[in-house]
Order: sequence, then structure tokens, then C-alpha cells
Amino acid sequence: MMALNNSNTLRSVLEKNNLSGTNFLDWARNLRIVLKQEKRLYALENPISNQLVNNAPRVEEDSYSKHKDDSNDVTCLMLATMQSKLQKQFEEVEVYERMKQLKEMFQEQAC
Repeated sequence: MMALNNSNTLRSVLEKNNLSGTNFLDWARNLRIVLKQEKRLYALENPISNQLVNNAPRVEEDSYSKHKDDSNDVTCLMLATMQSKLQKQFEEVEVYERMKQLKEMFQEQAC
């Protein structure tokens, strides 16, 4: 229960400071902190591998499935903490690619 409370507390910081564009560095830093605490930072930093080959080992299937699930959760968190204009723009973009595009969009801040 304690981990859940810590996660909710950290998420509340992120939710209070929605990404508007001018606050990209702060938002991205807070996002990374939340995801690190939730052990989902990898979903932001690593693209989902291509589809599994037929008869892939169970461990690969499980890893692929977990990555997809975690990426979906990170997608929802990211979109929920963006202003609606940015939500609409990035709604259909995969997590890893979304962060890459946001960095490019706000690269002057990201330097």
C-alpha cells in the first residue's frame, strides 16, 4: 500500500503541472521521476520491439506483452498530463516516438 501512496503522490505533482510547451523540461523531469518510481521508465526510453516471431519462447512473449502494457500505461499518463492541444497532436503516437517528437518540438528548452 505504501508504494501505491508514493506513486499517487508523485503522480499528483505531474498532474498539477500539465505540459503546456513552455514547461517541457520540468514536465519531462517529473514524468521520468514518476516512471522511475513505478519501474516503467524503460517504456519511455525504449521502443517496443517488432512483433514476435512464431513460436517465440514464453519469456519473450511475456516481456513483449509487459512492454506493450507498460507503454499503454505511460501513454495514458503522458496524455492525461498534457494540455488538450498537445493531447490531440500526439494521441496516436507510440510512447517512445512521442517523447522523441516532443524533445524535437521543444529542443531549445531541452538543450
